[in-house]
Amino acid sequence: MKKVIEVEDLCCKRCAERAEKKLLLLDGVTGARANYRKNLVFVETTLPDSILTQTVELAGFLVKCIRPRRGIFG
Repeated sequence: MKKVIEVEDLCCKRCAERAEKKLLLLDGVTGARANYRKNLVFVETTLPDSILTQTVELAGFLVKCIRPRRGIFG
């Protein structure tokens, strides 16, 4: 499932990379891409939101919400 994680304090490219790397270390995450300008992390995963929240917060960021990602086709 594709999800969007809204976070606070992704201030630079290095912060975005740190969040991506922490998520990619989890079994069950097949892709992670962060956009620090929009404070968003796009994730492909089968894991529950609680695990994603815990991982991102351990990387040093506050999670605002996690929602399903909607594509242009629905």
